[in-house]
Amino acid sequence: MRRGSFTRELEARARRAKRRIAFPEADDSRIGEAVSHLARRAIVRPVLVADAAAPRAARGEAGVEIEVTTDASPLQRAVEMLNDGAVDGVVAGAVHTSADVIRTGLRQVGLRPGVRTLSSCFFMEVDDFRGRGSEVLTFTDAGVVTDPGPGRLAEIATEAVRVRRRVVGDEPRVAFLSYSTRGSAGGKSVRRVKEAVARFRETCREVIADGELQADAALIPGVAHSKAPDSAVAGRANVLVFPGLDAGNIAYKLVQRLAGALALGPILQGLKAPLNDLSRGASPEDIVYVAAITALMADKSK
Repeated sequence: MRRGSFTRELEARARRAKRRIAFPEADDSRIGEAVSHLARRAIVRPVLVADAAAPRAARGEAGVEIEVTTDASPLQRAVEMLNDGAVDGVVAGAVHTSADVIRTGLRQVGLRPGVRTLSSCFFMEVDDFRGRGSEVLTFTDAGVVTDPGPGRLAEIATEAVRVRRRVVGDEPRVAFLSYSTRGSAGGKSVRRVKEAVARFRETCREVIADGELQADAALIPGVAHSKAPDSAVAGRANVLVFPGLDAGNIAYKLVQRLAGALALGPILQGLKAPLNDLSRGASPEDIVYVAAITALMADKSK
């Protein structure tokens, strides 16, 4: 498996957290391989949830629990276990569609108090591009909300900050992206991003944030020096807030495929408890890392 500094630390921190994570797609071979790895390395305590006819994957693997359900589909049963506190998180989506996972999350888990919008982020582990070694960038939203207004855009950024602090553990520096930097262009989208920045600053005063910024100004110090020299974020951003799903989804796939970045997600933001989605093209490696992220998102104080 790929071993960047982020993924190594991710596994180590998840191991220390000792969380139980449910997997309701027990018959998928990728899940079986990932769960076996998670159990062998004690990254999480995996629980396979399956109907009575299906629990075959990793059945004999030491350290893997199997929950057999007869009165509910495996995804619903896994979420019931999450709500009851029997597990700390759920990982699904290798077989189920994102729509299935999201609907189940909204209906059975629900949003945290004060949150209006379920959104998502991707953690993108990228090679050195600004002289600091490999880095982890948050891309949000790249999986759920199609056309957020200013209020929802600010809320998406707020949730991305919350999740990054739990998962990456560093200080978020938030850039609201646009095709304009500091008034270099106009238009409805630019006005929406500016309003989102203002709203975000009202509720997250302690977080460094700026916008509207073009992607190069947000990420590259030399460009930031010429386009936004007084910005505390420009050239240093690690949380990229995209103006809409089109931009976010296209960007993460381009960075994943052309730059060879490790893309982990979509990580669902805003739920009361961690239920995370997988791309249906997810590899066993992806599933391992999303399980580790899910473990770090779990709030044992609840």
